[in-house]
Amino acid sequence: MIAIIDYNAGNLQSVYKAFKHIGCDCFITRDRDEIMNADGAVLPGVGSFGDTVDTLGEFGIKQVVIDYIKSGKPFLGICLGLQLLFPHSEESPGAEGLGIFEGEIKRIPDGEGLKIPHMGWNSLTVNPNSRLLRGIEENPYVYFVHSYYLDAADKEIVAAQTEYGVKIDAAVEKDNVFATQFHPEKSGELGLAILKNFAEIVGGK
Repeated sequence: MIAIIDYNAGNLQSVYKAFKHIGCDCFITRDRDEIMNADGAVLPGVGSFGDTVDTLGEFGIKQVVIDYIKSGKPFLGICLGLQLLFPHSEESPGAEGLGIFEGEIKRIPDGEGLKIPHMGWNSLTVNPNSRLLRGIEENPYVYFVHSYYLDAADKEIVAAQTEYGVKIDAAVEKDNVFATQFHPEKSGELGLAILKNFAEIVGGK
């Protein structure tokens, strides 16, 4: 059973429906005990880094997420859910993320012909050792919506990269923690395959 963590994220329902579509047992909750007892957990995310950090704190979810990750059970962050795994973001100076990994969340630089936010389909360069992206076609196209991007300090955790005026660390994974800057739930059959990979990781622990 997978808990989809509820803090009023904009993509909450679409993530839930995508997991249900692949036949995965999942539920939406912000209850600590329900999250901690789940076999896997997903932190969706759309919006501002700072506002979300505040909301997670108000709902008492921030420490729950940290505790869940420390439990060793599979965890997936999506979009802002990836950025929140890092200590800080240029978007919201002073706001403290979860600090699970080290790295910088930077604003995508303005460039000729580039629209910010980066919105649309981009191809990935996938780390062949990635468990989350296992079996995915070479240079797959996935859907992005973001103005800020990850530059991970430890490139060993990077599962995929893309380019949009700058090289973007588009997915990370280490041990039980997985995260994507792109939206699997909006990336068609390929995105559903990625969510299925996560569900299988949850099933196999």
